[in-house]
Amino acid sequence: MPRRVYRRIPSQAPMKIDSIEVHHIAIPLREPMRTPLGPRDQLETVLVAMHSGSAVGWAEASPGTAPCSGHEWAAGAFALLRGWLAPRVVGQSVSAGEDLTKRLDVFRGNQFAKASLDMAWWDLHARLQNRPLHEVLASVSTPPRQSTAGQPVGRRALELGATFDQMDSIDALLAAIARAAEEGFHRIKLKFRPGWDVRMVDLVRKEFPLLTVQIDCEAGLTLSHTDMLYRLEDFSLALIEQPLPADDLVGHAMVQQSLRTPLCLDESVTTVAQAEMAIELQSCKRVNLKPSRVGGLTAAIAIHDLCQDAGIPCYVGAMPQTAIGARHGLALASMQNCTDPADWFPGDRVLAEDVADPLLPTKSQDGSIRAALWSTPGIGVEPNGESLQRLSVARETISL
Repeated sequence: MPRRVYRRIPSQAPMKIDSIEVHHIAIPLREPMRTPLGPRDQLETVLVAMHSGSAVGWAEASPGTAPCSGHEWAAGAFALLRGWLAPRVVGQSVSAGEDLTKRLDVFRGNQFAKASLDMAWWDLHARLQNRPLHEVLASVSTPPRQSTAGQPVGRRALELGATFDQMDSIDALLAAIARAAEEGFHRIKLKFRPGWDVRMVDLVRKEFPLLTVQIDCEAGLTLSHTDMLYRLEDFSLALIEQPLPADDLVGHAMVQQSLRTPLCLDESVTTVAQAEMAIELQSCKRVNLKPSRVGGLTAAIAIHDLCQDAGIPCYVGAMPQTAIGARHGLALASMQNCTDPADWFPGDRVLAEDVADPLLPTKSQDGSIRAALWSTPGIGVEPNGESLQRLSVARETISL
């Protein structure tokens, strides 16, 4: 398979990065969040502000409070950005996301931390053009969508899906799903865990026979669970997400070959090279495309293009995050090959407060839930200074 290179998507002019602010913040939660380490009552994350002249681009590194779902965590991302990544960028003139990626390639891994700088550049790029980020991304689709006036145009609203983790009882889960269906969500995703597995899916499907359902195994199974995966064929699932460990692309290919239900990769796709390998091995029929997990929008666009060429639809997943990170994800979800409903992290219900105004979904005339996209430049919002100061655990400004 030929090696895909990043498409060079230039800005109107090279942008000199004058300074970068890095904020490590901790946000109280309305209710404790279930984690592998037990319940947590706050979410830690990292916000980045990239300055060029009078313009500022914002982004978020949202790897989580602890290194449980991956190798990174908020405090580590803050230290890496402060000590290594931001100093590598400040003072440089950046003409395209590709330039930023190359400068950061000297450091291995740490995709979430790198993504915050890449996405801040994209927000800055869009603001300097006085265009919403989702419209900028629409213009780099292949081929770009055109308005009647011949200008690139993206979607105006996105279909959304709701995610449900393990709850105290099946009855509580069924009641929560019923509320989501009533609200108009286009599909639901169920976390699939030991003891919360086939029987749970069976009860959900019996209660909601027509609802679009997918499950997320979070890399928790092995090939020894193949019989269990075969049993899931009975439930008409939209997809089975990441059943096997992240590094087992061959195992995923073996399972996909034997299942009618599409497999979706998430944790397995953190780089363009991994996406290429998964496509070549036929390890999946869907990809959960998270801009933070893959190192930013520059890499996400390249993976989007690979999947589009291979006929593999994408959907954009969401991490626990603020409105800053959520808007970057929704902008990506407006691209052509992101055809499945985007994940929706209900920050207004989970976080005790947000650092910026959340983009709240609304019910359309057909009764479905959609996120109407914004018309203001960049991601459309900036953090509230008072909230940012109150929630900050640490802050650093890197400048020449």
